[in-house]
Amino acid sequence: MLIDEARIYVKAGDGGNGCASFRREKYVPAGGPDGGDGGKGGDVVFVVDRGLSTLIDFTERTHFKAERGQHGQGATKHGKNGADLEIRVPPGTQVKDDEGRLLVDLVLPGQRWVAARGGRGGRGNARFKSPTRQAPAFFEKGEPGEERWLRLELKLLADVGLVGFPNAGKSTFISAVSKARPKIAAYPFTTLTPNLGVVSLGPGESFVVADIPGLIEGAHKGLGLGHEFLRHIERTRVLLYVIDASGLEGRDPCDDLRVLRNELALYQAQLLERPSVVFANKTDLAEARAHLAALQETAVEIGAAFYSGSAATGEGLREVLYAVWRELEKAPAPIPKSPQAETDGRVVLRPGFERERKRRLNLRDFTISRDENGFVVEGEDLARLMLRLNLESEAGMSYFQQLLSEIGVYEALRKAGATDGDTVRVGDIEFEYVE
Repeated sequence: MLIDEARIYVKAGDGGNGCASFRREKYVPAGGPDGGDGGKGGDVVFVVDRGLSTLIDFTERTHFKAERGQHGQGATKHGKNGADLEIRVPPGTQVKDDEGRLLVDLVLPGQRWVAARGGRGGRGNARFKSPTRQAPAFFEKGEPGEERWLRLELKLLADVGLVGFPNAGKSTFISAVSKARPKIAAYPFTTLTPNLGVVSLGPGESFVVADIPGLIEGAHKGLGLGHEFLRHIERTRVLLYVIDASGLEGRDPCDDLRVLRNELALYQAQLLERPSVVFANKTDLAEARAHLAALQETAVEIGAAFYSGSAATGEGLREVLYAVWRELEKAPAPIPKSPQAETDGRVVLRPGFERERKRRLNLRDFTISRDENGFVVEGEDLARLMLRLNLESEAGMSYFQQLLSEIGVYEALRKAGATDGDTVRVGDIEFEYVE
């Protein structure tokens, strides 16, 4: 069974807390602070695995959480970094956010992408020692890891896409030219999932064919099953239209070809630019042979090569397969639609990821506003720092208050009109202003 859509939750590991400890050894005077830093939380990383072909693994498990970093210890021991969590996905997986924006297109085997980064570890009290602060008794907490919901969408990677109405003989065609064994019967929508088959014409001459089921008039609007599987056509390099030339289903073969082309155009106009081959199927029936001339004229009108034969008897299959192979040799490989185009096996980072990780916090970049409850101090970097400070301890709160003074918050409040007794909020902290 093909599962080609999934929604999952990813949570990177939180950073470990720093440690507040003091060196207490016999015969070692003035030992001082020796609390180590916490370890970094593990990242959540998507990895393309060529051995996978479906998203079925995400039907039973939807929550993924990386390991958190260990806390720092005394004797300046650094906490162990949390292990990264690798999520393996099949080639052709697109990752989108919950609003449907494309984040990355995972195509090549071994390609990696960081979906959520782990939080940085907090600093231990040894890092806060200075000539004027010789015995700091506070530490930093680790940053929380990133977390979010993601939507996964699989678009099959195939060289050739079989396009045709139900009962046109696509399943019979793919079973005749490859080892794929789809269910075959004489009623509409027998094929409920796309089928992949490998066609081998000789040494170095092989390609992958995808049977795209459920296409009828109006498929681009959700009629039939086409709205579920049209997206798989996007990655194919050559389109092979399989047409029931017999007309025994009550449709005109030429109209079938025009309707299929129109559905592709309404779904994605660029699909009509793909190299195309038309295969008039079921020529073992007398009714089919009567439509071949008109169908060939229609194929010429759309600029497609025309071949005829019977998937049931094998007539004409070799000729059309070699025609497809010649088109594939000329057709360029599809370019992944992705904001990140690097696919050389390295971890692909979101824009600004590394820059944000390395830059120092700009704590002086804050604003002061006033509401009905008092003054509000806001700053992105200041808020990030507050998540790390251990404000539950007296030493930590004392350091925070001293920091507010050093970066000019109190002076800015005075200039904004704050007076004794006014309420000031910084993040989740609320205090009373005193001159």
